[in-house]
Amino acid sequence: MYIEKIIRKLKKDPNYKWESNYSIRDLTIILSHRAMQVLRGIFLRPFLKQSDGILFIGQRVKISHAYQLSTGKNTIIEDNVYINALSEQGIIIGNNVSLARDCILICTGVIAQKGTGITIGEGTGINARAYLSGQGGIEIGRNVIFGPEVKIFSENHNYADPEQTIKAQGVTRKGVKIGDNCWLGAGVTVLDGVTIGEGCVIAAGSVVTRSIPENSIAAGVPAKIIKNRIPSANG
Repeated sequence: MYIEKIIRKLKKDPNYKWESNYSIRDLTIILSHRAMQVLRGIFLRPFLKQSDGILFIGQRVKISHAYQLSTGKNTIIEDNVYINALSEQGIIIGNNVSLARDCILICTGVIAQKGTGITIGEGTGINARAYLSGQGGIEIGRNVIFGPEVKIFSENHNYADPEQTIKAQGVTRKGVKIGDNCWLGAGVTVLDGVTIGEGCVIAAGSVVTRSIPENSIAAGVPAKIIKNRIPSANG
């Protein structure tokens, strides 16, 4: 299929393949939708810090502090996404990254406490309604898969002193790191200070409160390691 060949060139992936057949009507709707996204991307590009290749922008996308947002080639930002890039390092999105509809990426909550930022590696897909809170810094590797409604928090409120309001005790920030080739299922929550190693699978609905070593499969609240993806490591 001609369109398949075009996508292979855009992604620089000779193995990319459409696994389903589409009617002419299907393709017309898909292509017209993408064409409108490209036009919005052309309009937005001058306001960004940096943008390489084609930029696809959906409807009702709102980007605050766009001058701190960098996008790679073939970035797709679907409908209703909200991005606030105000931070020390900004937001950096690699090549072939997609943000599905209704995602929120925010780097600074309280103006008095400027956030760190968010980095998303190439080939990563962020599914619908994800919430990435980059106040303490979020680093997401390459080819990572997020299910819908994944939430990542990179700061915590201090609350040790019962004589003060929690709001008055400030925050701690350690940051979150997610390695390459991970899969976070629907509704996963990752808390500040966590590092998820390369090749991990986190089951849907899990709450990750501690770091997970590479190639682990983890599940639960709080998340615990069930087994390793490498059979020999399971004894």
